[in-house]
Amino acid sequence: MTFKDLNLNKHLYNALTDLGYTTPTTIQEKVFSVVMSGADVCGIAQTGTGKTLAYLLPLLNQWKFAKVKEPQILIVVPTRELVAQVVEAVRKLSTYLSITAVGVYGGANINTQKLEMQNGFDILVATPGRLYDLAMAGAFKVKSIKKLVIDEVDEMLNLGFRTQLKNILDLLPPKRQNLLFSATLIEEVEALMNDFFNDPERIEAAPAGTPVENILQTAYEVPNFYTKVNLLKLLLTEDETMTKVLVFAATRKLADELYEQLEPAFAGAAGVIHSNKEQNHRFNTVKLFKDGTYKFIIATDIVARGIDIAEVTHVINFDLPPVPENYIHRIGRTGRADKKGIAISFITEREKDAREAIESLMRLQIPLSPLPAHLQISTELTEDEKPKVYMKEIQVKIPKKEERGASFHEKSAKNSKANKRVTRRDQMKKKYGKPITRRGKR
Repeated sequence: MTFKDLNLNKHLYNALTDLGYTTPTTIQEKVFSVVMSGADVCGIAQTGTGKTLAYLLPLLNQWKFAKVKEPQILIVVPTRELVAQVVEAVRKLSTYLSITAVGVYGGANINTQKLEMQNGFDILVATPGRLYDLAMAGAFKVKSIKKLVIDEVDEMLNLGFRTQLKNILDLLPPKRQNLLFSATLIEEVEALMNDFFNDPERIEAAPAGTPVENILQTAYEVPNFYTKVNLLKLLLTEDETMTKVLVFAATRKLADELYEQLEPAFAGAAGVIHSNKEQNHRFNTVKLFKDGTYKFIIATDIVARGIDIAEVTHVINFDLPPVPENYIHRIGRTGRADKKGIAISFITEREKDAREAIESLMRLQIPLSPLPAHLQISTELTEDEKPKVYMKEIQVKIPKKEERGASFHEKSAKNSKANKRVTRRDQMKKKYGKPITRRGKR
């Protein structure tokens, strides 16, 4: 099937042709006709399968021009990077359509966003927290929303947006079409659908935990953090195919530490991105990575689903994620648009349980590669890796109250003296050795 077979309107089809898109992905093909019918949809598909276009194409295809610029489509996503990505996708697809999209997210000036909304717009793309704040402030007409899309809903629930999502759904008009997209169908997602959706049709492009087929996976077993650093330096230096690499670290602290270790050797070619970085820094880092200025960026799981970067050659799991599903989302950053990708994982002894959980989810084993013969194995350990010495805690048994008796102890000798009034005469005698008396007047 090609996009021409979907009977798209000519404006949308021409935009796709300009972008070089000819063939829909599985999720795009399956979702299109169902959304066009007006039914509610629950789409299950992994990262990298084209979910954004899966809901944008049918929504834009049935778009009806309105003189009054009030938002008709609401798209809710978990991160700022996804907001920017979806707004950019709408802009590219609406080249020949008169459609305006506005993106809002936390961390930016809310008053500036209110001013942008005053000019009128058709599609609102937002993160849950900022969306609810703007709705309560009356920045846009909630009642004009006819189509609702909740993308990466499982990630939103993981990030703690459960309450905001429910508050938003309560505000929206009951007569609307709902589209929900998720990588995993967890119980909380099912509960959300049962409460707020109208018997949605489930469309599954790939079972949860299924990795993208054109990604070659491999792993190295390494002893510690600094050996991981040495291995990463070696691969980035010697492997000429590593032109655009995403390196995932477990925490913000580890990401910063890794950047400090690598930046001197790759000055001007390395970036770091996580939730503690300012918004402008995050957007600029992604921009420099996309245009090739940065050879690699170090990131936390915030970008595992947050950004769409074309032609990522390698994904390196410097640390394995504690949540197995996040491994699928991470490696899904490469091997996109039917291109080959490579995913490499560094695994220490303490990460073997995480590895087993990932392999159980995928129902396949990650092949192991031998360490390069000239790799420098470090004996230096981080504070977290150093063996901990635990002192045995001796429990002192406190006697029962009836056995202890009253809380009484003898006074010290200093405090046992009785209070005695000291006269001035006695004070003077003690000081001068004899009593001092006042003489009478002569």
